Amino acid sequence: QVRLVESGGGLVQPGGSLRLSCATSRGIFSLYAMGWYRQAPGKQRELVAVITSAGRTNYADSVKGRFTISRDNAKNTLYLQMTSLKPEDTSVYYCNADRSATTGLVRTPFGSWGQGTQVTVSS
Repeated sequence: QVRLVESGGGLVQPGGSLRLSCATSRGIFSLYAMGWYRQAPGKQRELVAVITSAGRTNYADSVKGRFTISRDNAKNTLYLQMTSLKPEDTSVYYCNADRSATTGLVRTPFGSWGQGTQVTVSS
């Protein structure tokens, strides 16, 4: 079972930056695509960024140009650098893995969802 632990969230002012991290189970990380998802209160969970095992990336239109997804296979860790944050970015952010080699934004994650990390953008 894939274990996923998100961290790095917090309270930030509009226009600010945060970097989220996702630690994963050793031995599986480099094999799969990884995605960052978010869920705001009363809304469905949505994918915001994906990176394949080959390092190709894709982003939801709402975060394109502001967020950057990256991975460090040696550390089994996924990152999301968020800049120019907006109040509408306020959500709980989660990571997960999937088996697709594509960069499409419709994914089928197979890991157990972690607790996520809260990002609040407010003045």
